[in-house]
Amino acid sequence: MGISVFFRERKYPFGFALTVLFGCVTVLLFTNSAPNSLFLYSDLKASSLQPQPLSLPQPSNPIASPAKKAVVSDPSIAAVNIIWTLCPGPLAVDYIPCLDNFKAIKALKSRRHMEHRERHCPNPSPRCLAPLPRGYKVKVPWPKSRDMIWYDNVPHPKLVEYKKDQNWVRKSGDYLVFPGGGTQFKDGVTHYIGYIQKTFPNIKWGKNIRVILDVGCGVASFGGYLLDKNVITMSFAPKDEHEAQIQFALERGIPATLSVIGTQRLTFPDNAFDLLHCARCRVHWDADGGKPLLELNRILRPGGFFIWSATPVYRDDNERDRNVWKSMVALTTAMCWKVVAKTFDSTGIGLVIYQKPDSTSCYSKRKENNPPVCDHKDKKNSSWYVPLSRCLSHLPGNSWPVPWPERLSSKPPSLSPEPEAEDKFYKDTKDWSALVSDSYLNNAAITWSSVRNVMDMNAGYGGFAAALIDLPLWVMNVIPVHVPDTLPIIFDRGLIGFYHDWCESLSTYPRTYDLLHSSFLFESLSQRCDIVDVVVEMDRILRPGGYIMVQDTMEMIDKLRSILDSLHWSSTVHQDQFLVGKKGFWRPATGSSRS
Repeated sequence: MGISVFFRERKYPFGFALTVLFGCVTVLLFTNSAPNSLFLYSDLKASSLQPQPLSLPQPSNPIASPAKKAVVSDPSIAAVNIIWTLCPGPLAVDYIPCLDNFKAIKALKSRRHMEHRERHCPNPSPRCLAPLPRGYKVKVPWPKSRDMIWYDNVPHPKLVEYKKDQNWVRKSGDYLVFPGGGTQFKDGVTHYIGYIQKTFPNIKWGKNIRVILDVGCGVASFGGYLLDKNVITMSFAPKDEHEAQIQFALERGIPATLSVIGTQRLTFPDNAFDLLHCARCRVHWDADGGKPLLELNRILRPGGFFIWSATPVYRDDNERDRNVWKSMVALTTAMCWKVVAKTFDSTGIGLVIYQKPDSTSCYSKRKENNPPVCDHKDKKNSSWYVPLSRCLSHLPGNSWPVPWPERLSSKPPSLSPEPEAEDKFYKDTKDWSALVSDSYLNNAAITWSSVRNVMDMNAGYGGFAAALIDLPLWVMNVIPVHVPDTLPIIFDRGLIGFYHDWCESLSTYPRTYDLLHSSFLFESLSQRCDIVDVVVEMDRILRPGGYIMVQDTMEMIDKLRSILDSLHWSSTVHQDQFLVGKKGFWRPATGSSRS
């Protein structure tokens, strides 16, 4: 009765009050949700998006293109207004932004020193997605992949035809097969590796020789077979007419990167590698006053070795080879490199092994100061867009690392002599070992048996890689150019890596890594560039079915999840600090696709 009287006597005032109350509640709810629902980047293209369930196709049906717009599958994840498109053109499947900037390459004044194979990054960074090759499949697992990969994943027949008489690679049905041959491996790469150690027994694979650079590596069979001997090889070659050789290597599960000795330093620190190798790598070592060989001298550890297997070493039946050998003798003598072995075997293939000095005493005994010792101002390790120099890099006073595997956990020779530096290093190693064991390897969101190629995007001392050393995978350790330089320490530990600026694209093919890891990287990156561009690059280099694992603040994780969700990735958060994302096979329907 009281209620009926209230409505009868206060009908209009109550209706007005109810309307006002409803409006206030609506405004309040909208205000509370605004920071999430309106999470935008100022330079993104706007579109109206409706939340809908995320549907990732299964590996058995990988090529999917249902959605044209970015969608949000989890109501708790903020929406990002992005309309994703495929990169255009017939070469988009293998698009590498900083190496395929044809407008910049066309404008070059010279190509004499391989300038056209160096990095020329577009500005702004493209936000298109690389399409998948037609028929793309889940990769062949390691170790089977060392010897065979799916042809449809890297559908490049040119090298098969070009090198058909040298046993590099063959096509067999649906597969590309790698028999372990090569231009200099007449009896196979296993025989060649044994031949080196027989020629010079001081080279002890997997003991004093742990970290190698293979220059002009072909399909990286040399590095692939050395893995059996606990040797990790950084194989590199340019993106050139030897079509997709680095892509073959990475698809096989062998460490490799795209690079060239042109006008810029290689992106490695001074005194890094135990051994350098070149088997008919087509580098003119004496060019431009010897700058290419002096660059090798910079990155070779004092007392380290350079193995050169090429026709000028073992043939003198033509004038060109004789002249090249004479130039090499003059240059290596001036650099104080000494020949420790020179031979050829029954196949007619020969090699020479040089050793870099481990002290500067020879430099002062030369009749001429040519090439000169580098100025002290060049002593700092800096290898990111730095021109090649024609000088001898300084030799550090520290010693060769202890033999592998002890060197992984021993004090690195390049570590600062300050006591707190050593304590910090050992604590970092211990912390990463515990974190990987407790939180990473037991994470059900990652199928570790499918992981082979791993990249640590900001590697620090290499603790993450060290903690994974017993798994059948390898880690490319990246030191961002804007953080303290710890890459020499990583090489001292017997691990590999390079410098990179994550505000630019990486010099690798699309779909070449199984897992990308970072620890508190994105906060500093977001102050230098848009993290959307970084995520686009991560999407480019990660294989479908691959993972990212990010340790960061929840604020940054929420931002990353929103972008990943727009790309139709699945993602989960653990312990309020770890983001695990899994890339699917989704590609937008719009744009160009491989014909």
